Amino acid sequence: MTHIEQLYWGGAALIVLWLVAFGLALVATRNGVVTPGPATQEFGDAPESPAVVSLLGNGWRGVRYAAAATLLDLAARGFLELRQPGDDPARSSVHVTEAGRTATGLMPYEQRVLARVAARAANGAAPIGAIAFRDDKRAAAWNAELRKEIIAEARLRGLSRFRYPRLLASALMFSAFVPGALFTVAAVMGGHNLRAAFAVGAAPAAVLIFLLAKSVGERATPQGLERAGHWAGLRAWLTAHDDFARLPPAAVTVWDRYLAYGTALGVTSLTGRLLGFDSGDRRRVWSSYGGTWRPVRIRYPRLRPGFGASTSRLLYLAAGAGVVAAALCAFAVLRQPDWSVVADAHGDGSLRRPGLVLSAGWVVSVLLGLVVAGRISRWTLLAAFLAMMPGNFVSGSHGWFVDAAAQEGPLPVEVVAITVFGALTVFFLVLACLERREPDTITGEVLRMEARKGEGAARFLVLDEGDTDLTTAWALPAASQGIATGAQVRLRVSRGTRVIRSAELVKAAMPGGDRVKPVRQDAS
Repeated sequence: MTHIEQLYWGGAALIVLWLVAFGLALVATRNGVVTPGPATQEFGDAPESPAVVSLLGNGWRGVRYAAAATLLDLAARGFLELRQPGDDPARSSVHVTEAGRTATGLMPYEQRVLARVAARAANGAAPIGAIAFRDDKRAAAWNAELRKEIIAEARLRGLSRFRYPRLLASALMFSAFVPGALFTVAAVMGGHNLRAAFAVGAAPAAVLIFLLAKSVGERATPQGLERAGHWAGLRAWLTAHDDFARLPPAAVTVWDRYLAYGTALGVTSLTGRLLGFDSGDRRRVWSSYGGTWRPVRIRYPRLRPGFGASTSRLLYLAAGAGVVAAALCAFAVLRQPDWSVVADAHGDGSLRRPGLVLSAGWVVSVLLGLVVAGRISRWTLLAAFLAMMPGNFVSGSHGWFVDAAAQEGPLPVEVVAITVFGALTVFFLVLACLERREPDTITGEVLRMEARKGEGAARFLVLDEGDTDLTTAWALPAASQGIATGAQVRLRVSRGTRVIRSAELVKAAMPGGDRVKPVRQDAS
């Protein structure tokens, strides 16, 4: 065995040893078993907050309902007030009381939740659905910080700890690079260039570090297991009440802190669902633009032809659709039965089969249009190959392909396709003409912004103009800067393609919430 082979085999052996050590570390640092205590309605002396109980009740894996539980706890303690004017709990509103406006001494995560509610209820009150964020990244960052603050208190109380001891985590992390180092040396000795050698060495380290990172988290302390058992007893007591799971958020005035703890423990499914601090419902957003809160329904025109296209792009699309219609029409008119022969069991396996002739004609017609429209790619070629596969297997003297190939003139399916692509050609040409008009000017508040698939694709921008409860997203060019969710903007738009030609900021969104502050700057 050469030295190079020894290095490769040594690296492979070290990877196996690392995986064994990692498995032993997982077993040694797993959470202990929580022994549920007897059903009880007592919180105990110096009880943990509902947010910390959410961590304990979820096996130290997450704090899913911690924000909602904290809001309910703040309401039970008089910092907030929840009101339900009718029978629909989703129409409930949250109000900041005088005690909430002057609150001091709250835990960081409690202050975070209170600040979020106060930002949305700037005019005194807000629907509970308006608490949700309008931006996915902002929601993720906010919840990540909330989790860190909850874990910090759990550690301070001696209920939680880092899963791996510092020495063990360091040893696993640094030893993950050793096999890759051996592979790198072996690759250099084998005559490979440095770039290839580093790639060979980095691959195993990246995989091992990924496994280690996925397992990092919190685990229980003996005291944490004991307190988790106590809260499991409270969960059993709350679960015994049949109606508790369906209580609305406003029921906090009757159930006091029990509703908060029930939400933290996952007993009250309704409140946990309604009091969301995530990115919310992307098709239904609460807006106060115009003076009063109201839900705005959103439509995303993903399948709308010409959406977000420029004039030149519309002309390309029109040309592509026209080429497809013309090619299909020419193929349907010129096709002759003697272009194909029927392959049977005694034949020579000729490729001139009716199915292949038809499928090849249709596929080539579409590919010509895609080339003209500039949409050809390796994936379209793969789809074209798969589309022709059924025609390769047709055989015998009867069947749909055989009868269709023998028919003179266009088939019904060809007539439909020619009509559709012809109509698309006219549609794109009309849109291109409409794009030459002077754009309209609209003003409103940005409710949501979402990226679309595809490099350079325009983003979805949802604007609330304040005069309707139903709006359709606009196409904001990907290169546009300076526009954020919550900002008030003045847009120059083309309604045919729903393209935003230019955008001017009227009021910029505040960094900490969805409210706005007056500014004077342009974004175009």
